[in-house]
This record gives sequence, C-alpha cells and structure tokens, in this order.
Amino acid sequence: MQAPVSRSPRRWLFGLLILVLVALLAWWLWPAASTPKDQAGRAGKSGRPGFGSSAEAVPVRVEPVQVGDFPLYYKALGTVTANNTVNVRSRVAGELVKVHFKEGQQVKAGDLLAEIDPRSYRIALQQAEGTLAQNQAQLKNAQVDVARYKGLYAEDSIAKQTLDTAEAQLAQFQGLIKTNQAAVSDARLNLDFTQIRAPISGRLGLRQLDLGNLVAANDTTALVVITQTEPISVAFTLPETELTTVLERYRSGAVLPVEAWDRNESKLQSSGVLGSLDNQIDTTTGTLKFKASFANKDQALFPNQFVNVRLLADTLKQVVMAPAAAIQFGSDGSFAYVVNAESKVNIRKLKVGPSDGERSVILDGLVAGDRLVLEGTDRLREGSAVEVVEDSSQVPTTPGQHLQGQDGSGTSEAGTSGKAGA
Repeated sequence: MQAPVSRSPRRWLFGLLILVLVALLAWWLWPAASTPKDQAGRAGKSGRPGFGSSAEAVPVRVEPVQVGDFPLYYKALGTVTANNTVNVRSRVAGELVKVHFKEGQQVKAGDLLAEIDPRSYRIALQQAEGTLAQNQAQLKNAQVDVARYKGLYAEDSIAKQTLDTAEAQLAQFQGLIKTNQAAVSDARLNLDFTQIRAPISGRLGLRQLDLGNLVAANDTTALVVITQTEPISVAFTLPETELTTVLERYRSGAVLPVEAWDRNESKLQSSGVLGSLDNQIDTTTGTLKFKASFANKDQALFPNQFVNVRLLADTLKQVVMAPAAAIQFGSDGSFAYVVNAESKVNIRKLKVGPSDGERSVILDGLVAGDRLVLEGTDRLREGSAVEVVEDSSQVPTTPGQHLQGQDGSGTSEAGTSGKAGA
C-alpha cells in the first residue's frame, strides 16, 4: 500500500507567501523619507510613494486683496403696500343697471365705473325744481306788495302794521327759496351719485356685485376695490443697532437708494428711495419701521407682496476688501492664510468690518495685493508650502481696467496698497 502524501510543505509555503505580502504592504504604507527640494522650492515627487508627507506642496486657489469703494447695504424683509386703497360703494340706493369696467383694469380718477337706476332721482330733482319755481313766484309777488305798501305808507294811506306784515312775508319767502334751492342741489347731487366714478387712480380688483342687484347706500359690500400702484411703497424694519448711519444720512437730506428683490434674491424687481420713517422704536422687537417709495411704472411690485429690501446706507471710500470665502474663524478670532513670495502661507489675524456675503471690508491685517487662499485651507498650517493652481490676479486685463465694487461705482487699481479705515 502507498503512503499518503504529507500536506505540511504546502502549508509552510502558503504561510511564507502571506508573510511576504505583509512585509510588502508595510513597506508601501511606511511614511516616505523627506526628499530634497527642487529648484522651485517645492517638494520633489520622485522616490517611494507615501501618504501624509509634510514635504508635499498643497494645491490651493488664491485671490488678491483689493482696494475700492464698498457699498454698505442693510437688508430686511419688506411688504409692498399701496399708498391708497378705496372700497368703492354706492352713495345712493337703487338697482345696479350698468358696469363700465373690467376686472383688473387700470383706471384714472373720475372714470365712470357703474350706474345705479337714475329714474327715481331724476323725478325727485324735477319735484324740487317745481317747488322752487312755485315759491319764486310767490316771492316775486311779495316783493311787489312791499314796494306798493311802501308808497301807500309814504302817502299815509295805510297803517304801519300792514307794511311790516308785507315785509315779514317777503323775508319768509326769501328763506323758503333758499331751502328750495338746497333741495334742488341735493336732488341733483343724488342724481350724480347714480353714476359711480373712480375716486383715485389705480388698479381695480375683482367685481363683487353683479348687474340687477339692489344696492343700498353705503352698503357693507363694496362694488370693487381700487389700489393705487403708481407710485407704491414698501414697508420694512431695521434693528436699532443699524440706525445710526441711516438716521444721520436721512436727517442730513441725503437720498438713500432702496432696492426691492424677489424672495430668492436673484432678481432686482424695482429701485426706489427711502421715503419716511416711524417716530418710535418698537420695544417688543427693537426695530424701527421705514417706508420706501417706488415709481413702479412697470407694475413689477404688487400690493401685499413680500420682497427682500436692500437699503444703501453709505458707500465706504477706498477700503481694503477681501473675499469672504478666504476669511477663517478660530478661537482667537478671524484670520486668513496669506501666500508669500516663497509659496508658503502665513496666518494673519484680521479685524473684519461690514460684509455683503461675497466681499468683506478688512479694517486691519491686510494690504492691497496680498494673495489669500480661497480653497485648500483644511491642510494648511503656518509655513506650509503651497502650489498655486489658480490665481485670479494673473488673469489678463485690458489697459486701464479697474476693480469695481458691487454697485459698479467703486474703482481702484489692483496693486494699490493701504489699510481700510473704519
């Protein structure tokens, strides 16, 4: 009988293979030794690969610090309000016989909107005019009597009492004529009220009464609502911490521009000016109410619409501005990574002023021309070597091209130096 083949050599060979693989993996993952730097001062990329090597340059994207005019905007949530809103009601009772408007139509003050049945009011006017004519005839007769009695009294043909009675009756008819004239005016006014006209210029709403309905004088249900949309106002509030600059410029007579943006702040809907402010701060919210006026010729703003308000409180002249994305926040305050001429970063502590979300005013810590790291900051330390993969200051520009602020008014050369003032 043949003896069975032993499997121990195979097991030994398999174990040896595993040990070799472990050794190779340990050699691969072991931190690579520092390699000499090349002529550019960057860490060399040759040699055994490794990870976490501090000698490798960190790729970053940088942008230079600029100097220019910075528009100081205050933002708030506003509500569009009509300057005037009128509920059009009938001032006389009767049947609604005609409607001369379309829903949503733009009307001017005095335009005919609807008509109430005028027949009963025309008859009332005729009655008042008839009574007036009758009493005017009696007044004329009384005037003749008084003139006759004065002649007879002068000839001592009648008693004084007869003349006095005639004069009293004349005065009575004169007063009655005034009453009749007032009745005629009232009847004519009621007849005019049967034609319902627009009291203000504006846009009509939806019709709330239909033809054939009996309308009561000053009925609770309005025929239609008119809202004035040209011009129109936007009401908003600002916290009391932001009032100093706004109030100083408003009281000095300066015109403060106001912009109305849509809810997503992606589209400018209209531009206006600050019109008025409230006379007291709301103690419950610590805010002050403002109202801005907009011409609204294009009807972009609609009553009761919510908008994002941007109030241009001031424009800071020739201040140092840095990208907001480059400003970091730590336990010691704000700082930024500045790339020096040796392609290394230095940490600069900053004193930051106002910001618009894209750029921030730097009150202290930076000068124009400093290159700030925008991306790649998570692997940076003081003195870390970097490799600039994108530098916006290297983008070719046409001669005479300037840097502009958000509002397009600020201009400055990219290489101008200086620190921002408060």
